[in-house]
Amino acid sequence: MNLIKNIRETAKRVLINEAQAIEKVSGLIDHEFEATVSAILECRGRVVVSGIGKSAIVASKITATLNSTGTPSIYMHAADAIHGDLGMIKQEDIVMLLSKSGSTPEIKVLIPLVKRAGCKLIGLVSNLESDLARQADHVINGTIEEEACPHNLAPTTSTAVHMALGDALAVCLLEARGFTSTDFARFHPGGSLGKQLYLKVSDIYPNNQCPVVMMDAKIEEIILEMTSKRLGATAVVDESGSLKGIITDGDLRRMLKTRDSLSSISAEMIMSSNPLTVNEDCFAAQALAIMQRKNITQLIVAEDNKVLGFVHLHDLIKEGII
Repeated sequence: MNLIKNIRETAKRVLINEAQAIEKVSGLIDHEFEATVSAILECRGRVVVSGIGKSAIVASKITATLNSTGTPSIYMHAADAIHGDLGMIKQEDIVMLLSKSGSTPEIKVLIPLVKRAGCKLIGLVSNLESDLARQADHVINGTIEEEACPHNLAPTTSTAVHMALGDALAVCLLEARGFTSTDFARFHPGGSLGKQLYLKVSDIYPNNQCPVVMMDAKIEEIILEMTSKRLGATAVVDESGSLKGIITDGDLRRMLKTRDSLSSISAEMIMSSNPLTVNEDCFAAQALAIMQRKNITQLIVAEDNKVLGFVHLHDLIKEGII
């Protein structure tokens, strides 16, 4: 039990340490951070993000975040840079070096090489007295009091802070560029995230049959139409083809409980009037939100009150929207 308690207390201590450090560093956002954002916005090339050790891993993540939010970026490992990869840097690029100490051997060697290439240099650093902080054109202040590691050695809090500052930088650039969810979708076409951003109802409903009955249709016809089309509902239209209502399998069950004779019942008598509809340009994720809010499993796709088809909850599950 003591071991479990110690594990829990240690985990809480680490999380509190890192959370407090991120909160404190938010107070260090100043004109230098603004200047960094402006420099990247003015850059005609790419943001080359680099680091050594754990900072290299954080640099890789920041690169990915920048790319996915509209800022062209490439990752360069600091050790590889001084052994040939420096050739990937162009004069119009801007280089961002990540380092807690700002004075590791690889970083100290890399700084003058970046300067010689004619690139602006951004330092994301926790030591403002370091070589990197003194020689960078712009400095992002990632100062921390101590690591979450009990020996104050393993990069924990410092990497969390640097990661958070990278996110802050990416979001500032995103907003400054007017980057929209549509732009985001262009960079994330795969998986459920991409589908939420680009998949439309028009991509789904043509694959379904379209159950439709007239207002005077009798129970047998209604049941056959719903059964054959396998969507658990049917649209009800008038003689001009205008949508008047919807009948679901739930409507049928409720009707069977209250009616003794079924021979005289028509679609008009049991349908729900003014059914919810979506147009074919509606995003599938929006259709899902409507279904969840109204606790229903299908929506009629309509245009100018004419039935085009149905989109069903199962379609959205199949597409990975949920």
